[in-house]
Amino acid sequence: MSLVTDEIRASASEFYEGNEICQEKSKFLLTEVGLPNGLLPMEDMEECGYVKETGFVWLKSKNKTVHKFQKINKLVQYATEVTAYVEPNRIKKLTGVKAKELLMWVTLCEIYVDDENPKGLIHFKTPAGLSRSFPVDAFVVEEPQKDVAVKELEVKDDLQEVDAAKKVEKEENKEVINGAVEVKEV
Repeated sequence: MSLVTDEIRASASEFYEGNEICQEKSKFLLTEVGLPNGLLPMEDMEECGYVKETGFVWLKSKNKTVHKFQKINKLVQYATEVTAYVEPNRIKKLTGVKAKELLMWVTLCEIYVDDENPKGLIHFKTPAGLSRSFPVDAFVVEEPQKDVAVKELEVKDDLQEVDAAKKVEKEENKEVINGAVEVKEV
């Protein structure tokens, strides 16, 4: 049974459908609350939403996702629906996420980063009270930066389009009478 009802969807401050936008928005939300952007690498997302007043967040995908965090050599499984309450540097009441520890899948219920620790650790807690800590950088995904040259070309193209539009507008405001050009006031 889904934890996300139509009432929750209606009260959402942000609601998105489609994998690409959901990927972007989930990473953005994680960085906004002070957590690493690669923490929830779900695939084939159908929808995601955020109720700002309560901090409730949900992510829905077509299939469950199993992801291996290479830097720490850990497998994590994401159900088709992941829900949580977010606040600065913390995810609480997490559902739909399990981590493989030895031969068992262990349910996670809380994730947090403590600012006081200079080593930059992120902590994962289970409902039984067990916890593990890992370096934060193991969960950071480097976003591809657009090449500066490509950005400059896009700006130049935009400027050329604006100049061409201004030239057309000027020509439209001129009238030729007996070989003389009369400029209309606009």
